[in-house]
Amino acid sequence: MSITFENLNLDSRIIAGLNKQNISVPTSIQQEAIPVILNHQDVIAQSHTGSGKTLAFVAPLFEKIDTTKREMQVLILAPTHELVMQIDAQIKLLAANSEIPVTSTTIIGGANIDKQIKKLKEKPHIITGSCGRILELIKKKKITAHTLKTIILDEADSLLDNTNTKTIQDIIKTTLRDRQLCLFSASISENTQTLATSLMKEPVILKTADAVEMNPNIAHFYLKGERRDKFELLRKLIVAENPERALIFVNQNDSMQEIAEKLNYHQKETFVMRGNIQKEERKRALDLFRSGKIKLLVSSDLTARG
Repeated sequence: MSITFENLNLDSRIIAGLNKQNISVPTSIQQEAIPVILNHQDVIAQSHTGSGKTLAFVAPLFEKIDTTKREMQVLILAPTHELVMQIDAQIKLLAANSEIPVTSTTIIGGANIDKQIKKLKEKPHIITGSCGRILELIKKKKITAHTLKTIILDEADSLLDNTNTKTIQDIIKTTLRDRQLCLFSASISENTQTLATSLMKEPVILKTADAVEMNPNIAHFYLKGERRDKFELLRKLIVAENPERALIFVNQNDSMQEIAEKLNYHQKETFVMRGNIQKEERKRALDLFRSGKIKLLVSSDLTARG
């Protein structure tokens, strides 16, 4: 017998809202995570990209939030501005479709802090943001950390890297001990799990192994080459395939600029998508890429994760 959202003890309005999004059957990670989150247990959840991780925490949060109170109850941290905006869009869509008056806002670095403080005065139930600006606003006492009941770390493996670890620890220290902490990620390293466990109370570990449904229109192939020949192999591949647009993922940040400069030299309009570029520049680059004015986008796994 297949599990339904009704079996997961979600409010009928949440289920109706999901149905409006043509979502009627919970994915494996949703089946496993929703009951744990509703039970206010800490959780470390690993599931592949595209498996429905966002709704696995958003749906039960709608069940847990007390909408009769005007106070901040949930904090969601994500590693990129794009992912922050995507999560907030999912929250707003479910709020509209379910007609449950859950309110939310986004807090990201690089944006106007005075406007963010103004939004926080409205006491949104859910804040989704980047850890640096969130901690800054907690220190300014603009985010009332003691009312937060649940903290979600999305794409935790990226979020808990060396540059963010202390900031996230400092954020968590400002909250009450009985708050719930949930980590979600497509991949979770041993270091991340060890660190996460040290911040949690007997976390439930969830790992789904669903087969990833591949798009049948995508052809996959693998080219092997010496490190010194990689760029020339890439250039020849681009010439041979002549794609309208292409994403080039690079596993070393210091290689991205070099690859982009070489491609530009060969008359291939290229942009580097770094994690530290300004929000406006990032949005402009993505718009140009979508429109085809930029043909090639060089990135780390930043773009793949949102």
